[in-house]
Amino acid sequence: MSSQRRTSDDKMVDFRRSMASAVDAKPSASIIRAMRLLVLGGTGFLGRAIVRSGLDRGWTVTTFNRGLTGQDVSGVVALRGDRGELRSVELLAEANTWDAVLDCSGYVPRNVLAVSSLLAPRVDRYIFVSSVSAYADWPASPLTEESPLLECPPDAGPEFGVDIEDGPTRYGYQKAGCEAAVRVSLGSDRTTVLRPGVVLGPREYVGRLVWWLQRIARGGTVAAPGLPDRFVQPIDVRDVADFAVDCASNALTGEYNLTAPLMDSTFGELLRACVETTESHAALHWLSDDFLLAHGVRQWSEMPLWRVQRGVWSVDPHRAVSSGLRTRPLVQTVRDTWSWLQSGDHVDGRDRAFEIGLDAEKESELLAAAALQGSVA
Repeated sequence: MSSQRRTSDDKMVDFRRSMASAVDAKPSASIIRAMRLLVLGGTGFLGRAIVRSGLDRGWTVTTFNRGLTGQDVSGVVALRGDRGELRSVELLAEANTWDAVLDCSGYVPRNVLAVSSLLAPRVDRYIFVSSVSAYADWPASPLTEESPLLECPPDAGPEFGVDIEDGPTRYGYQKAGCEAAVRVSLGSDRTTVLRPGVVLGPREYVGRLVWWLQRIARGGTVAAPGLPDRFVQPIDVRDVADFAVDCASNALTGEYNLTAPLMDSTFGELLRACVETTESHAALHWLSDDFLLAHGVRQWSEMPLWRVQRGVWSVDPHRAVSSGLRTRPLVQTVRDTWSWLQSGDHVDGRDRAFEIGLDAEKESELLAAAALQGSVA
């Protein structure tokens, strides 16, 4: 066999060996009542937090992933495989049974339909991590779980959907189709759908809060977007994870928006927490929405977490709160994320990480223009 390339047969042998180890790793009689959780993913951001939450409860947690984007959490039964290769999923389904599968790596309806169909006979319930982007009216309008979803068939391929400026995205269409795919495979009585908003916290790979912390830590005058008293609703990744595992433990079904409470924290509080946490001498200079838009500042990317549509931070999490969702103070998320950054860990550069944040030269130009025009929030 060439040292440069492994054949598919070699990979399948390794996969079968890992499956055999998983069967051997079934819980002993002393902990036989511990729940068995299967996580599709489990090494990155939310998936990793879900794994830790399950392990902290004494559960047997199996992860299924390619092993490419992070190290396994100590204590898991780690299985290697690609959800895009259905033979791998077939072998996974043959290996064991689980009380719940938690899918935090499903993005294409056609694939989710195939995976959930194969796992349906082997799991009691399927918990799918979707997004508020699946709503037809996000980010334009306030949302509840009864708000209409984007229309996408459960067998749609990755090309389905379109990106509309300040409107629906292909990502949102695809997530809506993935939700439909799980319901086709398992029915509504065995399906749980989680729709998080913006998720922050340690190991955040998109880098929104990471950018603000690092920018503010550098000090100087910091261009801050819009109104300091604008309410925001980011939720800590650990709170999403704990609720997801609660859904498995308590056999919760249905759909749940996962955000911080409405009108609980402001953008000003978020950035002031960054100043205090980093012990920075930075000065926040708030620039109005109109000023930033007139100067072509890109919402959501150049100014992370800044977006002017009225529905962005108007997602009602009441159903989840009534079912046990607990959210920690935003300042704690800020502090813990900074501690993680100081530990030497880093984001892995997936998705839009390199597009996040305002260029230093452009920030200086904006501040200079604002000084001339007297433009403040």
